[in-house]
Amino acid sequence: MRLRALLDTPTLGLRLLGGEDELDRTVRGVMTTDLRDPSRYLSGGELVLTGLAWRREPDDSERFVRILATAGVAGLAAGEAELGSVPDDLVQACLQHRLPLFSVVEDVSFASITEHVVRQVSSERAGDLAAVVDRHRRLMTSGPTGGGPEVVLDLLGSDLDLRAWVLSPTGRQIAGSTLADAGPPLSGELAARLAGEHLAAARTGRRGPHRVTIEGVDGPGGATFSLFPVRHEGRDLRQTLLSDWLLAVEADAGDWSAERLDLLHGVTQLIAVERDRRDAARTVRRRLAQEVLELVQTGAPPAELAARLRVAAPVLLPGLGAAPHWQIVVARVEWQDGDVPGGPVAQTLLEEMLVDPGTFGPEPSDRIAVAHTGDEAVALVPLPVPDEPGDPSATGLHAGELLSVVQEPLGRGLADDGRLTVGVSAAVHSAEGLRGALEEARHARRVAAARPGRVCAAGHEELASHVLLLPFVPDDVRRAFTARLLDPLRDYDRKHRAELIPTLEAFLDCDGSWTRCAARLHLHVNTLRYRVGRIEQLTGRDLSRLEDKLDFFLALRMS
Repeated sequence: MRLRALLDTPTLGLRLLGGEDELDRTVRGVMTTDLRDPSRYLSGGELVLTGLAWRREPDDSERFVRILATAGVAGLAAGEAELGSVPDDLVQACLQHRLPLFSVVEDVSFASITEHVVRQVSSERAGDLAAVVDRHRRLMTSGPTGGGPEVVLDLLGSDLDLRAWVLSPTGRQIAGSTLADAGPPLSGELAARLAGEHLAAARTGRRGPHRVTIEGVDGPGGATFSLFPVRHEGRDLRQTLLSDWLLAVEADAGDWSAERLDLLHGVTQLIAVERDRRDAARTVRRRLAQEVLELVQTGAPPAELAARLRVAAPVLLPGLGAAPHWQIVVARVEWQDGDVPGGPVAQTLLEEMLVDPGTFGPEPSDRIAVAHTGDEAVALVPLPVPDEPGDPSATGLHAGELLSVVQEPLGRGLADDGRLTVGVSAAVHSAEGLRGALEEARHARRVAAARPGRVCAAGHEELASHVLLLPFVPDDVRRAFTARLLDPLRDYDRKHRAELIPTLEAFLDCDGSWTRCAARLHLHVNTLRYRVGRIEQLTGRDLSRLEDKLDFFLALRMS
């Protein structure tokens, strides 16, 4: 805003005492001070408000005004409450240093002037920034010269003092401000929490931005964030919710003006352009994955499959000397009513899930090729050949690690009507092993699907265990089997607090060792023998027999 605009608002109680020729100066902020030397707190362009408490003698005025002029302030407004009027020596000093001077009547508070100036300056900055955002959007639409979302996030920080980040649905940071004074980085835990809050709020159907206060951030009261969806409009929410980005702003948008909200929605539209471009850039990798998947499923000769992998390897891992090892990950997204295809969502989810959550930006996901058919997505993951045979990196991805990254936020987005299940194969060293790896990953995914929960994963290491068999036992058989063996023990525990079930679990876990089990339960061996005898009496089984031990073990696992 211009200094001249202050005189157009009579309620501010400002009267010009000098500097009429300088009224076109731009006001960039406001500061109230009675320090004799406030220079350390001035950056230029401020309207300085003072009650004149610093003035003890006439010579003080010239010294004070010289400091303000040197700092580049826009103007000075002096209150009349302290001295009854603005002294002539201050008027002369301002004329000498060409600094516009206003007087403030006694019944107008500095707070009122400050609020007015801040509101005007903020509004004008938002208007200027909106023009920049619109120009930047056109640049990004027409080509790669826009510079990416970081440029606009920097503008939000520098012009509106807003910290903002672009996050994936799993909470990985896609973009953030690059300014040196942007503040501490967003922690992975907080980012995942924000993503979960956004997904949960979006599933309620409420229109964004969604506001959430996170305790333990920025002091005892926590910090408030406003979450803006970056999504494709006009489509079923479930088709895009788990794959769309979001814009997280550390501010409460509840009291924002319509102009500022429109500006932030413009920023999300700009980011959506960038998201669409990066999706388009994945077309080649997705096509590679689709071709490899079709060759594997149709039983193509290993030589043909190996040739296709030689094409894929340099695209996914540029600069790699040796042929990589490969791993298959299968994911399936299913909605309760079956009306929404889950394959495309599973595809974009896998492209995000298979990225190290500690990495920054979109580029790491460019190293993964994912195809989809129906509700299923299949990822072809290249693994650099380890330098040493015992190198842990040779094992590749692990189902448990994938689950820990995405379970909390995606579980909230799936709500009560969606489910994500994931299966991970072992690493294979050549084209000949890919068909087996695909079947292994699909089988592991079926094991995961038999487990409770909205987001479940299983790995190849579980397929060599009894765990593989249990999920495929029909529910009625499971219930009858466990009831016959365990219900008598549960009933007895309820009536007598005998803890027979915990005793049975510990006894089997200790491989039937009386001494180790008694030590674990802090019991005398005779007490343990009494409890085991009671278990055998109630169930008609003999815990010295392997068959009966195995039946109890399976019953406990299925219950």
